[in-house]
Amino acid sequence: MASVVKHTATSVVTIERFIIEEERNHPEATGELSGILYDLALAAKMIANKVRSAGLADILGATENENVQGETQQKLDVLANEIIVKAMDHGGRLCAMASEEEPGIIQIPEQFKCGKYCLLFDPLDGSSNIDVNVPVGTIFSVVRKITRGRHGELEDMLQPGRRQVAAGYVIYGSSTMLVYTTGQGAHGFTLDPSIGEFLLSHPNIRIPDAGRYLSVNDSYEQLWDENVRSVMRSYKGLDGDRKALSTRYVGSLVADFHRNLLGGGIFAYPANKKSPRGKLRLLYEANPLAFIVEQAGGAASDGSQRVLDVQPTELHQRVPLFIGSRDEVDLANRLMTAQPALAGA
Repeated sequence: MASVVKHTATSVVTIERFIIEEERNHPEATGELSGILYDLALAAKMIANKVRSAGLADILGATENENVQGETQQKLDVLANEIIVKAMDHGGRLCAMASEEEPGIIQIPEQFKCGKYCLLFDPLDGSSNIDVNVPVGTIFSVVRKITRGRHGELEDMLQPGRRQVAAGYVIYGSSTMLVYTTGQGAHGFTLDPSIGEFLLSHPNIRIPDAGRYLSVNDSYEQLWDENVRSVMRSYKGLDGDRKALSTRYVGSLVADFHRNLLGGGIFAYPANKKSPRGKLRLLYEANPLAFIVEQAGGAASDGSQRVLDVQPTELHQRVPLFIGSRDEVDLANRLMTAQPALAGA
């Protein structure tokens, strides 16, 4: 799937029309990937409806269960996870799924046809903030099946991010917006609730090379090593003549990433003493957002290498993350590798 659909300022382009017109540019396309994107858009509409009614229905708050990460599951986490699984398991396009909320691979039921793609997703990122009406989101990644059997296997899931064929996120905020890429640019669609359609609102998104915003949780400063502190001092204009970035931190990855993607900036969640391998999940969060930001002209690093080149070894692997405007990520890479971290820092 490749070229950008041409349109005028007055044209109305639904996500379905956009995907179809992209597909027409590729006679070899089978329509399976397009079908996956259709189904994800439908799931997003269903989740958006639940999020909008969260304060009126008994779906706020936590459950008594923990997910595989050891985190208390929110009611909307469980609901969003179920919506995505049920929207995707019967289409005949997927051979397996994996969710941040479930410990292992989610297989396609035997009564349904299996396809040649795998879906990995975080059903409701930032859900701990839902009770206070902070924007939350869904993140997804699609890879091709590489094993021979009918069902998807762990090997299919553990592919480096550069092998993704599609990735995207949905942000449920003052409006619901879906951003996705198939490797030929990043495009945004805003849900028009009056007609129930995602309409093209942000074609060919480009992130500014230099950032305006810094999104980082400063409460971990005492747990950072000296290299990370040096990076943060530079972002804040405390070292040299560099202009300070404005600190903006929501605490919802999708919300922070979305603002920085459109306005320029960097989201940083470096490793620290309590999380030496990082906190964010490589397959469900870092890889899909890295694919999007690179397609928009930005960059994503774990502090030493490109995120999309990291070889996964575990389904729920964690990774440090510096993601956003290219100049800011390049700065992090330089300073993170410029000198050894101070012992005991």
